[in-house]
Amino acid sequence: MTNRIKRFLFGCISAVIGIVLALAAIEGLAILWLTIEDGHYTPTAELFERTQNTYVRDMTRGTACRYVDTLYPHPYVGFVHHGNPPCGIPNVNNVGLFNDDFPVVKRPDRWTILLTGGSVAAQLAQYDPRPAPRYLEDELNNEYVSPNGKPFLVLNGGDGAWKQPQPFILFALHAQAVDAVITLSGMNEYYLFRHYERVRLEWPLGHFVEVNPLVADANFGDAAIGWVLARIAGELSRSPVLGWSHAVYMVVRGIEAAAKGTSAWQSNKRTTLDRMFALPPGIAGEEEPVFATQLALFQKYNRAIEAMARDYGVKTAYFFQPVPAYGKTLTPQETAVAGDLSYIAVYRRMVDAMLRQRSLGMAVFDLGDMLVDVRETIYADSVHFYRAPDGESVGYRFMAKRVAADVAAAWGLKHKQEGLR
Repeated sequence: MTNRIKRFLFGCISAVIGIVLALAAIEGLAILWLTIEDGHYTPTAELFERTQNTYVRDMTRGTACRYVDTLYPHPYVGFVHHGNPPCGIPNVNNVGLFNDDFPVVKRPDRWTILLTGGSVAAQLAQYDPRPAPRYLEDELNNEYVSPNGKPFLVLNGGDGAWKQPQPFILFALHAQAVDAVITLSGMNEYYLFRHYERVRLEWPLGHFVEVNPLVADANFGDAAIGWVLARIAGELSRSPVLGWSHAVYMVVRGIEAAAKGTSAWQSNKRTTLDRMFALPPGIAGEEEPVFATQLALFQKYNRAIEAMARDYGVKTAYFFQPVPAYGKTLTPQETAVAGDLSYIAVYRRMVDAMLRQRSLGMAVFDLGDMLVDVRETIYADSVHFYRAPDGESVGYRFMAKRVAADVAAAWGLKHKQEGLR
């Protein structure tokens, strides 16, 4: 072996050793940084779970599909889900939501409630098939007697990133077929109350762009770049080689932060979602005018539900969800996943303003204090509750019990124990 070859091999070996040591140093620094950030060592599997909220993650758990692969465009509510292979949801119903099919006319064998809202509403109604518990339906059937004496049926009218006017639209589509409607609102609406927002409450959150390519073309930065970056992050997190690395997790976190920040790439087209739902000139970016405008819109849709319900003889109730930033002493586990809690002043102001619709005779309820005496870990992320693999959840059991008691009082439902006295 010549000296030249020896030098070449030595150089290659040295380079490999240097790369390995550099990667080890990067990984060590990443572990140290994240340990300091969390206050303890956290496995990468747990860290990667934080890059998605639990609703999105659980929907495709155990499959190679992504959440976006389950979505299906809907002509009126923006997007629902599908049951088509290979990534369809097994428990999807006839309207692209979950559990029982939505009837066209009232079922004579049930007293039917439409529970509608965002992902928390979808989880409260339950999106896993039986034998997973249907928290609210089970609580009502176990504890109360319906007005017609038939078993309660709770239709799951919730989906991820839904907010008004989607609950109003869904109710308008099915008002003739239900006996009652419950809305569970809060965080998804709050996002449009932030003082820097420039679009109306009706501006679609989340996945509408992903199921509408023409809209994606209107704002390449938000749709295309954000979508590609999120896919890269997802593939890195699922890699059997890279998925164990704390350094790769930090890269994924940076990529997703960049994806969420692509709104600076503005479209130069005349017709875009932002322009369709733009706040009036002079309001955008101004704290008080933005709040007042969005509040009036939010109240309008609840009043619209109330008016239609009155015409159809449908009972109503409006709930505002609890959040980690208020009404609960967080455990260390909850603190690690709850995220930035600085939203609470605006969120509580929004809820308090919506509660004033009680003066109109509307049954409006605040769940903000629901967990005030609970010391165990309930929150799994910034808004959703922990759910066991079998669908069981202490948090949603608490919520079902509280919601059932409130609607029982509002609607005059009799407790089953009353019949035993």
